[in-house]
Amino acid sequence: MQVHRKSLFERVIHAIGFEVIAVAICAPVGAWLLDRSLLQMGALSVLLSSVAMLWNIIYNSLFDYFWPVSRVAKTLRVRAFHALGFEGGFILIGLPIAAFALGISLLQAFMLEIGFFLFFLPYTMFYNWAYDSLRARIIRSRQSEILTPAVNKGRGSN
Repeated sequence: MQVHRKSLFERVIHAIGFEVIAVAICAPVGAWLLDRSLLQMGALSVLLSSVAMLWNIIYNSLFDYFWPVSRVAKTLRVRAFHALGFEGGFILIGLPIAAFALGISLLQAFMLEIGFFLFFLPYTMFYNWAYDSLRARIIRSRQSEILTPAVNKGRGSN
């Protein structure tokens, strides 16, 4: 099996896709649950999203370096370990940001981060599974196009 390493560009696309979908879900749900304005929760979501994109690129690069798909199959257990590591690290990063942005205590921010964690843990696992599945399908399709000669190429032209 040939391993196709992810480029920096692909990692950026992966992170942006992840965060755009997350902001579209978290801003309105957070505004409703916390009785805050959509603008305030949207701003916090975008701020945390921006920080998370950088963390996502760093974390996934390190994860792929230490546990490359060529040596470790991405089983449910590996995906759970991946998601727990990512979210655990991001709780530490996001805690002071949420406290400052919303003017709440660190304890309140921690409770908010737990809520985010309960959303993002399954979301992270699902998004990465869907992304990896789609990526593998695209790679197989491209390999198939390269390896399969055009059957009708040149027919009818003299």
